[in-house]
Amino acid sequence: MIPAAWRARLAAATVALTGGIAAVAGSYAVVGGTPTFVAAPVANLTNTLAPAALVTFAITVLGDLGSKLAYASGLAATAALLGVAVALGRTAATRAGQSLLAPAAVAVVVGALAAILVGAADSAVGAAVGAALVTTVAGFGAGADASPRTDTDAGAAPDDARRALLSSAAALALGVVGVGGRRVLAPADPVPRQPVPDDVAALLDEAATKSLDVEGLEPLVSDRFYQVDVANVDPDPAREDWSLRIHGAVDEEATYDIDDVEAMDHDHRFVSLRCVGENLNGRKLDTALWTGVPLSEILDPVDLQGEYVMLRAADGFYEEFPVEALRDGFLAVGMNGQPLPRGHGAPARALIPGHWGEINVKWLTEIEILDEPATGYWEERGWHGTGPVNTVAKLWARNRLDDGHIEVAGPAYAGTRGIRAVEVSTDGGDTWTQADLSEPLPGEDVWRQWVHRYDAAGPHEVVVRAIDDTGTVQPADEADAFPNGPSGWVSESVDPASL
Repeated sequence: MIPAAWRARLAAATVALTGGIAAVAGSYAVVGGTPTFVAAPVANLTNTLAPAALVTFAITVLGDLGSKLAYASGLAATAALLGVAVALGRTAATRAGQSLLAPAAVAVVVGALAAILVGAADSAVGAAVGAALVTTVAGFGAGADASPRTDTDAGAAPDDARRALLSSAAALALGVVGVGGRRVLAPADPVPRQPVPDDVAALLDEAATKSLDVEGLEPLVSDRFYQVDVANVDPDPAREDWSLRIHGAVDEEATYDIDDVEAMDHDHRFVSLRCVGENLNGRKLDTALWTGVPLSEILDPVDLQGEYVMLRAADGFYEEFPVEALRDGFLAVGMNGQPLPRGHGAPARALIPGHWGEINVKWLTEIEILDEPATGYWEERGWHGTGPVNTVAKLWARNRLDDGHIEVAGPAYAGTRGIRAVEVSTDGGDTWTQADLSEPLPGEDVWRQWVHRYDAAGPHEVVVRAIDDTGTVQPADEADAFPNGPSGWVSESVDPASL
């Protein structure tokens, strides 16, 4: 049997931890997943402090699950930290002989810590109220004495199990009501949808018309665009506060705000992006119609004098590459006829033709021109993704048609080299047949779709490879994503009986 003193300590620890969980839930209920969410700085710090080997494992092995686990660890660490604050508040009230004031003391300590973490009053109040509510409910399990006990007062024996149970139930209820209510009542994207301009609508219609009609294959303008970030909680800079500073090896520094960019003539570009850390046949390759201005419009007036560039973002991300790659770049402020979403870098992001997705820095705030090469965020962690993207043909759709034929299809992408052809083998690579391609979209850095239909009686191996516009065949040698991005031919087993 557990001694009474240990039961009391366990109950106190449970109240503290559940109070910390309630504080996290209370903050989320008020501000949602914004940068002022009390767990945001701790959750983001878990990514920053994680060893490079662990980050690489999470990206290449766990994929999206790795990001979710990193976020969950940040939430747990924040709950534990705020739980300590709950314990301190309860202890302070007890030592002052004012156990009934424990909820107020907890609210003060938790609120102060939350304010230090995020500097936002509304988030701090939400955290304080959540922790105080759990502390209040836990007090019901101790009668008139809601304080932690010691060995000497074991005889008083408040119901420790009930105290722990009530605090856990209160934290769970607050989490369900606060977090669930927030997600139900608050829109996922608070930016109202705007009318699509006629010229954008015409381009989107063109993309829809050119998309292959294949079940399981998304259209040329992606339905859902992948998202990879270095932070667990994305920044959310206000448009009116945003600015882009161009400095370093330039004749004269320049700073642009959103009004300066909006006053320029805007272009629309189809651009594909591919993640350097995806699997060979992974789904982190997508295309959108972006609206913005050529980077040359804002770079030419400052007279670049260096050979390298470092892009910096509001989330602390930074990436370096040769300045020549920047000259055909694009500053995007819109996506598919709408203002740029927060998750894709609002209010402005860079698009650098032909390079891996990581170079296309979101929430762009600085362009620093350098005289000498420097090391970017991912290069410091062992990756080498600043070069041109690898050519790939992916196999995303496998169907059995009504006439008995087998249909395989997918996208192909080679950056600015373009796609000339896709070849398909249905016998494991012994013989090859040219697939049908979608009509090309306007633009120099955009994918194409392919489809191939054939007869097959039994299980077989389908292999696909792309040929870029220079005539170069996609290399067959397989390589993992780390450190230069995945390469090789995609190969998938197809069993007609299972389709």
